[in-house]
Amino acid sequence: MSSTVLAVGGHIGDMDLTAGPTLAKTVLDGGRAIIVALTYGERGHPRMTPDDYRVQKVDEGKAFADAIGAEFHVFDISDGFLEVTDEVAGRLAALIRETTPDVLIAHWNRSIHRDHEHAAQLAERARFLASLPTDDGTLPTDAPRHGIGRFLHAENWEDADGFVPDTYVPIPDEPFEVWRAAIQGQAFARGETYGFRYIDYYTALLTMRGCLAGHSRAAAFKQAGSASQTLAGP
Repeated sequence: MSSTVLAVGGHIGDMDLTAGPTLAKTVLDGGRAIIVALTYGERGHPRMTPDDYRVQKVDEGKAFADAIGAEFHVFDISDGFLEVTDEVAGRLAALIRETTPDVLIAHWNRSIHRDHEHAAQLAERARFLASLPTDDGTLPTDAPRHGIGRFLHAENWEDADGFVPDTYVPIPDEPFEVWRAAIQGQAFARGETYGFRYIDYYTALLTMRGCLAGHSRAAAFKQAGSASQTLAGP
């Protein structure tokens, strides 16, 4: 049976980088991939105004999702101002009920970036709320409750504090090439904002994790309460 994978990031582009190869593999394997950005990430360009960069970020996020065959959602919340509230968690829980994912991917819960930590907490809270019997209008949806069996934390260089992967997803050549071509469309990933070579970094990370997992490339995740494992897919 094909999986539905929902990836939740703090900003547009976060899950594209960290979970993107796995999402591309999910789609190529016949599954469904959904990307959610909880903020626009519009304050991350040193030479563009937040208003202008917000428009560009949304266009880039849509283009990336289209290129790998994923669905794209962005919440109307400003970069740097993501708070852990039941209103935001409830909106995410409603999306979980409507899309019924088998796998939830989010940031690791300790990061140098507050939006990343808050996004991880919101994903966990939303997962819980989506599973509750709430037919009293508590959530903004009429969809029935839904439980997600697997919750994975993606590997991100900004979220490295205490991150020790225990789950590896092999990334064959085809999804890697699909991801690599798609991520080139994002200015920050190309190093055009603050100069960090994101694409090179995550390409090298896939190779390094592949060495440990016994594959040419692999994406690493941390799953609470699991033993070390290599998965055919998420």
